[in-house]
Order: sequence, then structure tokens, then C-alpha cells
Amino acid sequence: MNKLAVVALGGNALLRGNQVGTIDEQEQNTTDTLENLIYLIKEGYNLVISHGNGPQVGNILMRNDAGEQLYGIPQMPLDICVADSQGGIGYMIERMLRNVLRKHGIDREVCCLVTPVIVDRNDPAFTNPTKRVGRIYDKAQADALAAEKGWIFKEEVKDTGRGWRRVVPSPTPKGILNIKVIDQLVRQGIIVIASGGGGVPVYIDEEKNIRPAEAVIDKDSASALMAAEIKADEFYILTDVPYVYLNYKKPNEQKIEFLNYADTMKYIEQGMFGEGNMAPKIRACLNFIERGGKMSVITEATKLEDMSYGTKITMEYED
Repeated sequence: MNKLAVVALGGNALLRGNQVGTIDEQEQNTTDTLENLIYLIKEGYNLVISHGNGPQVGNILMRNDAGEQLYGIPQMPLDICVADSQGGIGYMIERMLRNVLRKHGIDREVCCLVTPVIVDRNDPAFTNPTKRVGRIYDKAQADALAAEKGWIFKEEVKDTGRGWRRVVPSPTPKGILNIKVIDQLVRQGIIVIASGGGGVPVYIDEEKNIRPAEAVIDKDSASALMAAEIKADEFYILTDVPYVYLNYKKPNEQKIEFLNYADTMKYIEQGMFGEGNMAPKIRACLNFIERGGKMSVITEATKLEDMSYGTKITMEYED
């Protein structure tokens, strides 16, 4: 039986920090990243690919804003914007992957799914929104939008000066709505692109109807849940560093090649990983291991084929 892996592509897989985000840039970045997955495909893995959407959904929100202000086009809610980004990014990944597979003479089907992800409407995150989305406004604009739309804003300082930015909840994912379809497709050998950007956030109301949630879901948490629910063997998070480090960017920085569950929990409790970057990724890896996954790996995309790179997280240390 082929091994099954979920690979979560980091934000830099699509758009680099020094780029403006043209389609040519994103297509080239995507192609370069997908070239690194050929190793797993040639090794016989069945794959599900997830991806981030931070810059892209932010741009969609700003287009929403501009369209409303300039032309009176009604703004779409956040769930529609996330679905919009899933469709656009997923299509781009599918098209680039088909080209990469053809280049390597590999005959595999690829399928992109818009993926709703279930959250709990009573999640504490809904009373404490923290995730910044969209553009930066001045105080008068933010106050007007808060009054008109009920949006919540937090002040922040950027290189361009002080401003206010909308914040939305980031609840914990509880289920993948079309998980059975994902499971069936991937076990037929189809490479599935799913749960992009953490999935489209929805909740189930008292009448069992599916309702949209004005929120965003952490991509790695949703990917780990998806990996566990389809009983994947391995879960990969591709980021911009080849290892997890203790004391990152400090004089006593130390790379970690292997972690077991107990030591990883200890390091998290000691605050050894940054909450704004590595800690959520490590928690996602632990969630996958907790639910029966064999191994999680955090590494840089170009190092994927060289197994001497990457931090491997398992329940116990490997012999």
C-alpha cells in the first residue's frame, strides 16, 4: 500500500516577501515549490496538498473595499473571499503541478477542492478576534467602518506609519466538511489540493444548516486535522527554514533534527518557539501525532528530498 502524506505549503511557496504578487511571480514560485514534491511522488506517495492564502485573501479584501468605495459594488463576506482565494490558488497549483508532472513523465491526476472547515460558533476566539486582515485604515475610516459594518479594528504600526486594521477570529478547526471525498480521491492515487488557507470557515446551526463564519482558520491546524482524519502516515509543513531551532536567531541558537512528543510539549511550555511563527506549526504537528500520525516534518521545500534536513517529530524518538 502506498504511503499517504499531507503537505502544507507555506506562504513563501507562492509569494516571496520582496515581491509584489504578479501572476508571473506566483506561477514561477509555485512551479519551483512543486518540483520539490516530485521526490515524494516518485517514491509512490499518495498526496494531499494544502496551502496558505494570507497575501492573496488580503488582496481580495482590498479589491472588495476599492470596488465598494469607487463603484458601489457590495462587499462580499469573508467566507466568500476565502473560497475565492481557494479556487484561484488551487487552480494555479493544479495547473502548475500538471505541467511539472508532464515534464517528469509522471501520469497522475490532480484535483482541486474548495473545502469548507467546521468551527464551533461558541469558540472563545469569536469573543477575542486577533487575526489581522485587509488593508490599513486611518482612525476616521476605521471608526466609520466599525459603525457601519460592525468590524473590529486594532491599532498597529507599520513602516508607512500608524494605522488601524480589521481583526477577525481564528477559531480551532473541528472537522473537514468534504473529508470523505478527499479520502476517496487520494486513495485512488489522485493528488488532491484541499483545505487551502485553512479552509472556508463554517458552523452548523441549531437546525443543522451550514452557516458561514466571519473568521479565518490557521492553515497548519486545518491541514493537521485533515491529515489525521484521512489517516495519513506523514504530515509535512514546508516553511522558509530547514529546521526547527531552539533560541532562534540568538547566539545560542540550536537546530533540532528529532523531537519526541514529550520533549516538544516541554519546549512549548517553556516558550522556546515564537507564537507568531513556529509555535502554531509545532502544535499542528503534535495534534497530528496525538491522533495517530506516524511522523510530522517541518522543513524548507528545497530540502525535502534530502532527509538529513528537516525536524522530524514522532511520539517517541526513532531508533
